[in-house]
Amino acid sequence: MIRLDAAFLKAPLAHRGLHDVQDGRPENSRAAIQAAISAGYGIEIDLQLSKDHQAMVFHDYDLARLTTAKGLVNALDAVSLKAISLKGGAEGIPTFSEVLELVAGRVPLLVELKDQDGQMGKNIGPLEEAAAQCLVDYGGPVALMSFNPHSVKRLSSLCPNIACGLVTSAFDPKAWAPLDETVCDHLRDIPDYDHVGASFISHEMADLDRPRVQNLKSKGANILCWTVKSPEAEAQARRVAENVTFEQYLAPIPA
Repeated sequence: MIRLDAAFLKAPLAHRGLHDVQDGRPENSRAAIQAAISAGYGIEIDLQLSKDHQAMVFHDYDLARLTTAKGLVNALDAVSLKAISLKGGAEGIPTFSEVLELVAGRVPLLVELKDQDGQMGKNIGPLEEAAAQCLVDYGGPVALMSFNPHSVKRLSSLCPNIACGLVTSAFDPKAWAPLDETVCDHLRDIPDYDHVGASFISHEMADLDRPRVQNLKSKGANILCWTVKSPEAEAQARRVAENVTFEQYLAPIPA
């Protein structure tokens, strides 16, 4: 098990980059990532898989909310996805390799791999392998995480020198539909932490008082959280979390 680089516990992490479509910086765009670097923040990004098994920096499974196109991300190859315009910006969807080249180790990079199974199950692999390949020669502070414990276990095996963690939640079945309620019930108390090789969690901010979170912290797990949207919420989150993923305001950077 590899511990988080200390850099992840210092500067707050800009959620999907320092995004603001009113200023031409869509979520997970190069512009949002560069803005976060310039401001001295760490960065959280998301990965989805293209049809030709390339790791793309994009949050949603469907293109409609964030781009000028429609359809599923995994129905198109990387070249086609790069040519699709992000709404509110002047660029297409970046590949993970492009983002790694842009960040170049200057700030910590927290990378969430989106679940490719559909029910947090074992039908994973290509995205984890694509991400690992991109990271072979990367030298900066980076950490990998996923809601899917099977994904985290695979990442721990593929990337033995990179810290891996679980993204965790209250897993309210109403909020997580169509995820099966039995899966929510299983994941809620983070039972997979030890056996997947995790060294940290990034937990839902509103659920940080969960006893299991404090239990993991007492045993040495690093606790991050998502997604803080105000200074007041940050102050509350930091009672438990060692660092925050933030958006919609400028989180202060400790001296």
